[in-house]
Amino acid sequence: MIIPVYDTVILPDVDYQLGISDLTDDEKSRIKIDNNRVLLMPLKESKERTSLTMEDFYGLGVEAEVLELRETPKGTRIHAQTREKVRLTDLNVGDTLLEGSFESLEEVSDITVKAEQNLLDDLKKMTTEIATHIQGGELAIQYIKGIHSINEYGAAFCQFFDMSQDEKYHLLSTDSLKERGLLIEEALRKFKGSIDLQLDLDKRYNETEGVTYKRQAIRKQMGMLQKELESMDPNSASEEDEYRKKIEAADMPEEARKEADRALHRYLESQPTDPERSVLESYLDFMTSLKWKLDPTPVPDLANARKILDRDHYGLKKVKDRIIQQIAVMTLKKSQSGSILLLVGAPGTGKTSMGKSIAEALGRKYVRISLGGVRDEAEIRGHRRTYVGAMPGRIMEGIKRSGSMNPVVVLDEVDKLAQSFQGDPASALLEVLDPEQNNTFTDHYLNVPYDLSNVFFICTANTYDTIPGPLLDRMEVIQLPGYTPFEKLQIAKQYLMPRAMEDAGITKKQLHISQGAMKKIIDSYTMEAGVRGLKKQLDILCRHAATEIVEKGDDQILSVKEADLGKYLGNKPIPHDRILKPSTREGVVTGLAWTQAGGEILFIETSVMPGNGKIIITGQLGDVMKESAEIALSLLKSSFLNKKLDFSDKDIHIHVPEGAVPKDGPSAGVTLFTALVSLVTGKRVDPHLAMTGEISLRGQVLPIGGLPEKLMAAQRAGVRKVLIPKDNVRDLEDVPKEVTSSLEIVPVDTVGDVIHEALGISLPRLNRPLFDIADETAKSRTEEKERESSKDGAENLSDKKAPAQETGKKAGKKTWR
Repeated sequence: MIIPVYDTVILPDVDYQLGISDLTDDEKSRIKIDNNRVLLMPLKESKERTSLTMEDFYGLGVEAEVLELRETPKGTRIHAQTREKVRLTDLNVGDTLLEGSFESLEEVSDITVKAEQNLLDDLKKMTTEIATHIQGGELAIQYIKGIHSINEYGAAFCQFFDMSQDEKYHLLSTDSLKERGLLIEEALRKFKGSIDLQLDLDKRYNETEGVTYKRQAIRKQMGMLQKELESMDPNSASEEDEYRKKIEAADMPEEARKEADRALHRYLESQPTDPERSVLESYLDFMTSLKWKLDPTPVPDLANARKILDRDHYGLKKVKDRIIQQIAVMTLKKSQSGSILLLVGAPGTGKTSMGKSIAEALGRKYVRISLGGVRDEAEIRGHRRTYVGAMPGRIMEGIKRSGSMNPVVVLDEVDKLAQSFQGDPASALLEVLDPEQNNTFTDHYLNVPYDLSNVFFICTANTYDTIPGPLLDRMEVIQLPGYTPFEKLQIAKQYLMPRAMEDAGITKKQLHISQGAMKKIIDSYTMEAGVRGLKKQLDILCRHAATEIVEKGDDQILSVKEADLGKYLGNKPIPHDRILKPSTREGVVTGLAWTQAGGEILFIETSVMPGNGKIIITGQLGDVMKESAEIALSLLKSSFLNKKLDFSDKDIHIHVPEGAVPKDGPSAGVTLFTALVSLVTGKRVDPHLAMTGEISLRGQVLPIGGLPEKLMAAQRAGVRKVLIPKDNVRDLEDVPKEVTSSLEIVPVDTVGDVIHEALGISLPRLNRPLFDIADETAKSRTEEKERESSKDGAENLSDKKAPAQETGKKAGKKTWR
């Protein structure tokens, strides 16, 4: 049987390791039939085996004995020992076999053993000198020591000399061993001369430019030599093989595959000292680590999903129902579908942990990406690989970390994205969170489209006020209201306390907390809409209990009651605002406010004093709240025009207590107006009444936000009756029933409705046009000034009229302020 070889120096009496990529099973069997005897015949040029003819072979070859056949990732590796030189006399090309006839040729041994050894020593010496100037040449020097003949040397090293295919064949065709040795020596001297020339050039260059260009001209030869040495170890696998296996296993789309192949080609062509090499290596590792195919996921079970959501979270019925609807749609469509969910709520209400439960319910991988404080657009889209230290964006890094193409991804704190000169990360999220676009999301680092349409994105935020409109439009907002005291009690008993005891190493038998103590912890030691602060207090309690158990013995049983909380949690509980006493004077009204920690009540206090018409506003109020105070005062003056109220000689002071706490927002409008009306009329407002709503100059009560949290704060403070804007009635369905059932909630449409409910009076009605009243007021003021001026008698009549008219104009401005 004939095995054709190309671009290889074939000589007799040499031990070879040959890689044959297309050896067929019939050929492997035929080798055994022929007693492991084959003919190695050199080709003039590389061609398909089935199209070979006698003219394609040089004519001379060697007979070889196959010692071993080994399968490798590149094909079959043959370990063979060549014997005598042969001439091919006949060729038979079959479908799977190449066969032929041959005749043996004798070698002419025209050199003595000593002369051959001397020539071989010279070749080894020159090769060693060359290898010392080549990176990795130590391997070649070690390999040289095992060479014992001219033929072995020629087969091993002539591959790397600058020899044509005909020159390589001439080494085989010559019958004289002496001539063959001289040909090899001549080729080696030419190679050494080019190396010496390059070294001389390197030396001259390094004297002026440094060492960066040193040995660059011989790196190609070094690389070829290194590859040949590696090929002699059948078990070694090159970097190229490893990366190609990874790329093949990744099963990338065509475009991504081409980009990976291009990067691999550049990586293999680069030198070890090339700065781009590490960048390409990181890129190939990232590309091959990404998932490019969907993972098989179980069909979602709605009953099991409900069970998981109820197990991990108490309450939140609206949120759970919406998630169950999403899972039901995905079950019917058998694919990712629906809008991006945005869970909005106060800290500690379970937004982030809800995402983990959803992932478990869907049987998907889970990954959380924190976006709080991100101000660089590249954090979302990644850096281009041209930059030093380039990295993929957080989205693609999260997908890689999940190890899945369709995980549940929680984008945490999207309301805390920042804008800077480095870009707008919120705008970069537009493509990520748009189901119509994210199937071709392109990360700058990855530089190829990646399909994010199968990712279940869930965003969380404390408020959506700071989220840009275009981004908010891509998401479906689901409000997570704060927990009521009853809900907090159940969460503490079912979730937080068992976990805190487990973390502290306390068993159920060793510690018991009464329900009264738990309620007091909720009411007096926490001030929040969520349960994060409650968890901290329970952790503190369990740590104190663990210390006491260790000191007194493991059999100690602790029972914590309400009176014992000062011992464990301290005697400084958090003070909550409570309603004022019924003896409160006029001008004081209870309002409702929203904070990130939940709802709170606040008091609007007003007072009047002699002055010159100034309005004093204190309490660290923001611009919007100051404007609400001015609107309330203007509305008061316009409502009481018939009463001819005069503020020109009085100052009004409006104050909101807790001056160290910043306050802002328009929802205190009705409270400010009611406080001023109470001040003007002298009627007191019931302290058990609270209100919220924005007002307009037309006297309309406009809707506000955060109603559930505000009503819970009213219930906690002891309020009995709450006035809310009429347009906010639809929000009552989000308020827990135990809150609405304990409050009398009255919708109001105008400030007249508010005053009627709060003070039991009706606002005065104007009987004449407002401008007539204003003109009459200005005229009476002018006449009064003229009378005062005439009493002085120090000015003539013409001097009196001008200031009187000017005074009238000033009076008119104050009236309409």
